[in-house]
Amino acid sequence: MSAHVVARNYAEALLALAEQAGGDALERFGELMDAVAGALAADARVLSVMMSPRVTKAAKRDVLARALRGTAPEAFIRFLGAIVQRGRQGLLGEISAAYLVLVDVKLNRVHAGVVTAHPVDEALARDITARLQDAVRKTVVPHFDTDPRLLGGVIVRIGDRVFDGSLRRRMRLLRHRLLHAAPTSPPGGATD
Repeated sequence: MSAHVVARNYAEALLALAEQAGGDALERFGELMDAVAGALAADARVLSVMMSPRVTKAAKRDVLARALRGTAPEAFIRFLGAIVQRGRQGLLGEISAAYLVLVDVKLNRVHAGVVTAHPVDEALARDITARLQDAVRKTVVPHFDTDPRLLGGVIVRIGDRVFDGSLRRRMRLLRHRLLHAAPTSPPGGATD
């Protein structure tokens, strides 16, 4: 079975646990998975301990439990212990990413990369978000960035779809049209 399929299976199991826990567990479990996966990716020493065949699975589970006790629900800690028991701790990053995708689907939510020429103030950010939500009929989580080369307008990326409303694009289209326009009559208005 591919690592992607295994990660998705674990993510589905975590989603079921979060739904069972109720409340804000959907979001909370995602934050916790992201933090654990990030800690492993960021610290080579922690990663080497978690991946070492010399460290017992029980010791690895204990390290995670001690680090998370008081911060994470017991169900989440047991879930991580099951991952370690099966030797899948190397997939924590992929499980985290798959879980976040499942939560977005569950909450009817999409992420949008929004690029503008200038920084966006709070009011404009709310307006852009509201317009995107109307357009896609889902909750939109915007991620704003700036690129002064746009000159004006906005470029939005949602998944693999790109909506380019930038002034730079409009100017390129106008230039293309002007260069490829066939004159309807000769210059000077003379006709044969």
